[in-house]
Formats: sequence, structure tokens, C-alpha cells
Amino acid sequence: MARFLVTGGAGYVGSHVVLALLDEGHDVTVLDSLRTGHRQAVPSAATFVHGDLADAACLERVLSSGPWDAVLHFAALSLVGESMQNPLLYMQANAGYGFALIDACVRHGVKRFVFSSTANLFGTAGKTPIDEDTPVDPGSPYGESKYMVERALYWADRIHGLKSACLRYFNAAGADPAGRAGEDHKPETHLIPLTIDAALGRRPALSLFGTDYPTPDGTCIRDYVHVTDLARAHLAVLPLLNDRSVVFNVGTGRGHSNREIIEAVGRVSGRPVPWEAAPRRKGDPASLVASPARLMAATGWTPEFTRIEQIVETAFLWRLAHPDGYTSQ
Repeated sequence: MARFLVTGGAGYVGSHVVLALLDEGHDVTVLDSLRTGHRQAVPSAATFVHGDLADAACLERVLSSGPWDAVLHFAALSLVGESMQNPLLYMQANAGYGFALIDACVRHGVKRFVFSSTANLFGTAGKTPIDEDTPVDPGSPYGESKYMVERALYWADRIHGLKSACLRYFNAAGADPAGRAGEDHKPETHLIPLTIDAALGRRPALSLFGTDYPTPDGTCIRDYVHVTDLARAHLAVLPLLNDRSVVFNVGTGRGHSNREIIEAVGRVSGRPVPWEAAPRRKGDPASLVASPARLMAATGWTPEFTRIEQIVETAFLWRLAHPDGYTSQ
């Protein structure tokens, strides 16, 4: 049994990683401010600390209670649109407090660090699929703030020997197949839960931003990776960090258009999805699809949820069971 600290473990991806660690019998402590996370998302088997990375004394207390086999870092602001309106907020919250966490890890002898990064690092990349050699050109201050943490980790390894894995997510989606955790953002900005709510009549018609992209059906294409598969990727990279730092793109290697998502939600729910065309959003690339080949070759990881209907079904069942998110519990 190993001992792990998970920052942001009450959030969407973080909570699913906590479940994966607990399922393997590990000792898990979650540090979360609950600014966007949910206390109900933290399993009773995990130790919960209500605290903020901005609180240096709290961070010191938690890390000094080690030793820790690894720190997994998910705590961050993640709304691209908000970052375009308030870039310095994102630089401080994501980069600044990320630096503080890395520094504390170095001082307390942590040897392994797994970082929740983003495909937003690639902005409007022209190539598909996107591999790790694609030039980094962040599409927003949010993406920039994540890349700044990646660079800090690079230097923390070179100078202090802190080994890290930077996992660049594409589109996390779905919910724990056993129904223990799911997606509950306020406000919700992700396409699949928004589409499900439109099908359930819980929101007005879905706005489809752009129907004239250079794609087969005119709508944006994205790579959707099930959040449980994403969680498994975090565990898969841990053994590599005994020897080296790594950077991987995490996705399925297959893209689905916005129209295909609408159709999949309709099939799974058995309900029509009301939608209406809307103008393109600034900065939305036509296609973002990952090449997960390096992650697969290095770890043996492969996605288990390979059909979009599987991903949508877990999200749909979670929403039916939790119509008001975690407050339904």
C-alpha cells in the first residue's frame, strides 16, 4: 500500500483518480478548497483536508505529515472563457500556487509528481492527431498557466530530481461506471452533460457553436476520453517516475463531431435533443484529436471505453441518478 496526496481530489477528474487509487488499496489524502469541487465526491475511505494551496501554512502542515509516495495535482481553475476575461487570476491560481506546491514537495522530499495538464496547450494546432512533438502554442491564459507549471516541473527535475508526469488531457467525459462519482460543474460548460440536460428538458435548446467548419458535418471534432480511463492513466504512469519524467497526451485517438455527440445522446436517452445553430466561438479549432501512442507504448494503457455511446451512457445514468449533481445525495 502506498500513500498519496491528491490536490483537487473533490473535483471531476480528481475524484475519479481518488477512486482508482482506493480501489487498488492505497492510502489517499485529498486536499481541496471546495471552490469548484464537492465534499460529497470524496469517498469516506479517503482522508479529507479542507484547504487551499494559497494557504502556505496549510500546505506545510499537509506535506509535513508525509512521507508521500507521490503527489497528484488537479487543483486548478479550468474555464477557458473566464481565463480570457481574467488572465492574471488564472496565472496566479494555476501557475503561482502550482509553483508553491512544487516548492513544498521539493522541500519535503516528495520524489514523484503527477500533473493534470491540458490539450489547450496546443491552441489551434493544424495537425491531427496531435502528438507530444506538436508545437506548444497555448490557446488561452488557462493553457498558458498549465504550461508554466509544466516548465516549473521540468526545472524541478533537472535541479532537484523531482520526477513528474505531465498528462495533457483532451476531453474528459462520462462518469464512474459504478455510479460513485460523476460530472457536476457549476456552471456546466462541457458538451456531453449540456446535451444530456437539453434532452432531459432541464435546459433550453443546445447552442451548436459553428456549423461551417472544414469537417465532414461542419461541426467541431473532439477526442472524448472516459474519465475512468483517464484515471487509470494516472496510475499507469507512476512506475515510470521511479526513473524519469514524462509528458504524454491522453485521449483515444478518435474524434467525434458535435453533431455526433447530439446523435449519441439521442440514441442513449431515447429522447430528441433540441438544438440551434449559433456563431462560432473565437479560438475554437476545427479538430483536436490526440495521439496516445506514446502513453500506450510506455505503460500498456489502452482506453476501455472505446465507443462514444459507452461514454455517454455513464454520463446519462449519473445525471438521472443525480439530477442536481452531488446535492442530490
